Amino acid sequence: MEGYVLTVADVQKYLGISKNLAYSQIRAGTIPSIRLGRKVLVPRAAFEEWLKSTGGNEARIAS
Repeated sequence: MEGYVLTVADVQKYLGISKNLAYSQIRAGTIPSIRLGRKVLVPRAAFEEWLKSTGGNEARIAS
């Protein structure tokens, strides 16, 4: 992962989840994100911190 922000597609690929689940978890506030107009971005630092807080168990978001 490079750069300061990730796209939803980046998050989806990294977590191995569907695009719909990624957007669902972003809307629910589970995955940290920001919206710029119609574009949804995930700050890399916040994403990495979120992963640490889940104990590396990103499967928790599927529930």
